[in-house]
Formats: sequence, structure tokens, C-alpha cells
Amino acid sequence: MQNSKISIQDICSIAIMTAITVVLAQISIPMPLGVPMTMQTFAVTLAGIVLGAKRGAISMIIYVLLGAIGVPVLANFSGGFQHLIGPTGGFLLSFPIMAYLIGIGTKMRRQKGMFLLFLILGTAANYAIGVLMFCILMKASIWTGITACVLPFIPTAIIKAAVASILGLKLQVRLEAALQWT
Repeated sequence: MQNSKISIQDICSIAIMTAITVVLAQISIPMPLGVPMTMQTFAVTLAGIVLGAKRGAISMIIYVLLGAIGVPVLANFSGGFQHLIGPTGGFLLSFPIMAYLIGIGTKMRRQKGMFLLFLILGTAANYAIGVLMFCILMKASIWTGITACVLPFIPTAIIKAAVASILGLKLQVRLEAALQWT
């Protein structure tokens, strides 16, 4: 019998983080230009920090796939492939990349500034992919995409990243010790 590269603990942790993302996605505030403010990015940040790069990315892949097949896990209890190919689909599609990058930063947090750098890179990847897809589908300029999809969200993004980092790093240290994650 060959050893699995993913343990039962990993599967359960990934499933729990996916479920947490589903719950937090329902905290959604509609915005005037069509891009809602949700707690999804808080959950993605938390996934990257708590689970690390690979497990965090896997939890977000599962979340996005569940949404794609129509399970109502996305904001406002929505689901369906149309959400991934719509104007805000780039934000959803970037979640695994965002979690992965933040997870890398968590692993490198002992090196001065690396955690913050990867936290910013993960968030920037989310915004870049989201804005790019928004601009392409809406036939909008980059400036319009930035003003609709980035600028209104910067203050809350900073707050969500800070709170997720504080909470996530504490949880990650405890889980790492309890589950003997490396």
C-alpha cells in the first residue's frame, strides 16, 4: 500500500476552511458598480495563513469548483459557472493563487518582511486578475476597472488582511503544533 500525500487531517482541515469560506461569502454588501464587498477575501487570506500554500489553495479550488457546478456557495447563496465567466469571475478564479501566495509568506514569516510581502502579492494577484477580467468583459478601461473594483475596497481590504493575519497566525501556530504540520 502506498502512502498518500494528503492525510485525513489535511482533508478535514481543507473541508473546514472551505466551509468557513462558504459562510463568510454570505456576508456581502452590494456596491454601486456591481462588485460586491464580501468576506470571501478574508476567508482566502485565512486559508493561506492557517492551512499554508498547498492546503489553502486546495481549499479555494474546491470552493470555486463547488460554485462552478452550481452549489450555492458563492456570495448571496449563488452558484453556477456563469459567475466564473462573468465580470467578477476573475476575483473568484484568483482565490487559489491568492491563498497559495499568502501561504508561502506564512512559511517565510521568520524572514523580515516576507509575510507582509506575500500578503500584498496575494492581494495584488486577486485584484489584478479580477480587474483584468472585469475590463475585458465590460469593455472598460483599466482605470475604470481599478475605480470600480479596487479603490472602493482598499480600506476594508487592509482591515480584513490585518484581522485575518492576526487571527490566522495564532491559529496556524496552534494547529501546526497540534496536527504536526510542516
